[in-house]
Amino acid sequence: MPVFEYQGLDGVGKSVSGVIDADSAKVARGRLRKQGVFPTEIREQSSRAVKGSGLNVEIDLSNYLQFVTSRDISILTKQMATLLSAHVPMGDTLSALVDQTEKSKLKVVMSKIKERVNEGSTLGDAMSDHPKVFNDLYVHMVRAGEAAGALDSVLVRLAKFTEGQVKLQGQLISALAYPVLMGFIGMFILMGLFIGVIPRIRGLFDSIGGEDALPLLTRVVFLFGDLLLYYWWVPPIVFAIALAIFRRWVKTAAGRERFDRFRLRVPLFGRIHRLVAVSRFCRTMATLLVSGVPIVRALDIVQKVVGNVKIGEAIEEARHNITEGQSIAQPLKQSGQFPPMVTHMIAIGERTGELEPMLETVADSYESEVEATMAAMTAILGPGVIVILGGIVFTVALGLLMPMMSLSQMIK
Repeated sequence: MPVFEYQGLDGVGKSVSGVIDADSAKVARGRLRKQGVFPTEIREQSSRAVKGSGLNVEIDLSNYLQFVTSRDISILTKQMATLLSAHVPMGDTLSALVDQTEKSKLKVVMSKIKERVNEGSTLGDAMSDHPKVFNDLYVHMVRAGEAAGALDSVLVRLAKFTEGQVKLQGQLISALAYPVLMGFIGMFILMGLFIGVIPRIRGLFDSIGGEDALPLLTRVVFLFGDLLLYYWWVPPIVFAIALAIFRRWVKTAAGRERFDRFRLRVPLFGRIHRLVAVSRFCRTMATLLVSGVPIVRALDIVQKVVGNVKIGEAIEEARHNITEGQSIAQPLKQSGQFPPMVTHMIAIGERTGELEPMLETVADSYESEVEATMAAMTAILGPGVIVILGGIVFTVALGLLMPMMSLSQMIK
């Protein structure tokens, strides 16, 4: 559906602007008038599109080239919380967010939400129309805040929550960035050796007697050089096929379960994955409960966002226990997926009626532990990658030097 940018005046003569989706400019004008806006200018929003000359096909590339990130949602939530806390009306708040949003995809989404709210819909219901931008957790917290008449305070908590998730995600990326960078640098160095240096040295050996008399290590190095020089296209194709098969397999229920079980058992990385999942469980549960979401619904939401099927199964069992009037902590403890300290503190929180602050305390503790573990992993992986690359380069250099040393001894 086309998207139109408009400028106009509201009922009191105030200048307003924004975007609206409609089948035509005429329909857009009609919708705006129903909303109390008198458009002075309306034009179709330019979009980068590819048109097939034969099939007359139009594809809006903006939907594929722009992605709404967690950071975008964090900034948007913080701005919305600030405006509503200052008692700015919802309509004006959404108008300001539409004007301030720079990403065209998010601007269109917020414009549609603004339109739905102006038509009488609640903010939570309007956001639920865009699950790829606002997930279940976000929508249910907004609905709970609207029902309790405390949307501004809920959005403040939601802004802190999304900001914390962005920070945690950034720590994970930062920890892996240096080892990955070193790996790419090492690959380029090896490619330079195999493609630029080794063929010249090999030509020298061919001119003085061929390869039959060369050491085994030297012949292996030359073999890898040939494979890289003449069959360089094979590894990318094999990798792409393997990745496609893996992605298809991991989407199946059995594949996802086996992969998540494997992720929890991998040395070092498994520990980090478990820490992140437990931290996310505690932080999300605390945020939902404080915002007024019922505990059964909160457990259902957390199960979907925790990021691991095996841990999700333990949460599902806890949800079942709650519906029967039993404890949350017991099934979490029996699953073996949650550390004893976590289940013990949850049990204390249930007994004392202080579950939310107890979950917040556990989340703070585990987020600090994640940060410390990521720092330790970076300290280990960085030198580890350098040692591995150094070993490979040393092996290649030794393979090239061995026949030269033998030749030097023969000359002497």
